[in-house]
Amino acid sequence: MSADTVPAGPLWAAMYHSITDPTDDPYQVTVSPDRLDRQLRWLRRRGLTGVSMERLLLARARGGHAGLIGLTFDDGYADFLTNAVPLLHRYRFTATVYALPGRLGGTNEWDRLGPRKPLLTEDGIREAAAAGMEIGSHGLRHTDLTKADDALLADETRGSREALNAITGAEVTGFCYPYGTVDERAMAAVRNAGYRYAVGIDPGPLTGLFALPRLHIGQEDTGPRLFLKRALHGRRREPVPYGPYPAAATGAERPGTATVPEGGGA
Repeated sequence: MSADTVPAGPLWAAMYHSITDPTDDPYQVTVSPDRLDRQLRWLRRRGLTGVSMERLLLARARGGHAGLIGLTFDDGYADFLTNAVPLLHRYRFTATVYALPGRLGGTNEWDRLGPRKPLLTEDGIREAAAAGMEIGSHGLRHTDLTKADDALLADETRGSREALNAITGAEVTGFCYPYGTVDERAMAAVRNAGYRYAVGIDPGPLTGLFALPRLHIGQEDTGPRLFLKRALHGRRREPVPYGPYPAAATGAERPGTATVPEGGGA
């Protein structure tokens, strides 16, 4: 069955940020490792599998994405490697982390409130890729693309992709819009930079392969809340139209999307 003939259906992609102690978090985007463990266990017990966005889109293009959930982690926090990856391996899941190559080893300086948190280094990005996680771009320095001039827009899209390609030694295919803000100009820049998809939060009428919607997952999301969010997701957001996913290689052929090692189960 070709991608063009598959009937439309909702994609479920979960949006995480930092995985650490959420006590001091005015933005309410931090999830504790214990809560993440319980959320991943909830998915596994219901026969759902967490995967990278690239794997989800490849499966959807073939009509086989039922039971797959895209797991995404914005901002490239160092705690993704130390706190999230071991839990993902426990349940034999993969995920996508969107890194900031212009802030390697730095902190989340764009957040005016809350604590400073360390970001992934070059070695950390390579280690995450070696662990089977997809590496995507979050721009160079977490810049709102809808407010960037042409030169800055090119740096944040094409420049960040080139930097991550050099770090990982693989082709980076995914982009994540900082702050979730997206317009047609930003979408065109991402597409022209060579990415194959991009994620936002709730892009509305712009929804498509270069503006994919996601669900925010927070510390308060227990099993019943996850159930409701999943049930309402397809109703509250524009449906993602089907179309061929222009992947040059399958996950088995390209670093960063490998199957996670055999390990513990649910």
